[in-house]
Amino acid sequence: MNQFERDVQSKRNDAVDSGVGLFISIGFYTTMFLIGVILQFVGS
Repeated sequence: MNQFERDVQSKRNDAVDSGVGLFISIGFYTTMFLIGVILQFVGS
């Protein structure tokens, strides 16, 4: 076992961080999609 495996900086669960990142990216792309739909609706 090396030094970094013995002395970890963060003991948080990686699944929580992965879930947060997933929902943030889904929210971002949903926002971009909605902005495009609104602009298309207003422009037509």
